[in-house]
Amino acid sequence: MLTSIEQVPNYLAVFPWLATSGMPKADQFGAIARAGYQVVINLAVSTSPGQLPNEAELVERLGMVYTHIPVDWESPQAADLQRFFEALESHPGEKIWVHCVLNYRVSAFVYLYRTLRMGTPPSEAWADLTRIWTPDGIWAAWMDSLAHYGSTRTKD
Repeated sequence: MLTSIEQVPNYLAVFPWLATSGMPKADQFGAIARAGYQVVINLAVSTSPGQLPNEAELVERLGMVYTHIPVDWESPQAADLQRFFEALESHPGEKIWVHCVLNYRVSAFVYLYRTLRMGTPPSEAWADLTRIWTPDGIWAAWMDSLAHYGSTRTKD
């Protein structure tokens, strides 16, 4: 039986062109490619649990573009977010799959992309974010420090 994208941990289809997840297993990248995704962006660090040492080669062998933006869980940076924005925007019209370990980093980055770049109402983006997790601690403080985040989490 073939693996489906719905079996990838914490899978979330945000838009027809954008999906997020936790760490896919090697065989799940085949399902991602079969589902028409052309780009894979990985926000996990190379020492993350379940990280495939040959992920770039695996993804590229399947005909997809691979981008690695390692985001330190304990210290997310605005420069990482900027690189993420640039990576998304460098593939217009393509289907993009973004993952980390549990889809926590990714869901926060996608929330920020949607609200800061796409103009999505914060309440709408927040509803999708909290389907995966609710940022706290370092992540809540970091997100709060960015423009337009603050008190707009749950209301427009």
